[in-house]
Amino acid sequence: MKNENNSVVIFNARIIGIFFLLAFLAYGFGRPLFESINNSEKCLGALLIIANSVMVLFIGILLRKTLKLYNPTVGNIYLFTRIFEALALSTILLQSNISGDLGYFLAMLVLGIGSIPMCLTLLKHKISPPWLAIWGVLGYAVFAFGFLMELFGKEWSSYLLAPGGLWEVTFAIWLIFYRNKNMKK
Repeated sequence: MKNENNSVVIFNARIIGIFFLLAFLAYGFGRPLFESINNSEKCLGALLIIANSVMVLFIGILLRKTLKLYNPTVGNIYLFTRIFEALALSTILLQSNISGDLGYFLAMLVLGIGSIPMCLTLLKHKISPPWLAIWGVLGYAVFAFGFLMELFGKEWSSYLLAPGGLWEVTFAIWLIFYRNKNMKK
């Protein structure tokens, strides 16, 4: 949607950006805490994993509001991607054995694949700077490939997740600080 200045408005951009960063931190700290043998750390880790899943879900819901204006199918794909990610990452709470975390690998694979159309929409409709959208497409493609290889027993994801992970942090900062300078929420 364009505002009076003929610039694109991303609804709830700051909130989405904050959720991107907080979800990153919640899972990043929550997962190791959940794997602890200390019960209080395990409980805190579980709460952080649940918080991550809630934020991931809201990223999908909130960003869909903007994406559906340009391509309803992409908006729905992105929402489904985030719903799947939230549910799959939560499956760790049901596991007694942490090794071979299929839920995590599937969540990241679906996130990578499902985020590519979102980044292409950002590019096509000039919702974000072209360099940021192209980085997102490439970063998520590499990211998804790394997690696909994990499903085939190749431990590549840790080497290939940086482009997508760094894109999420950069996109979040862009949403929070740069995107809304001359725009409405």
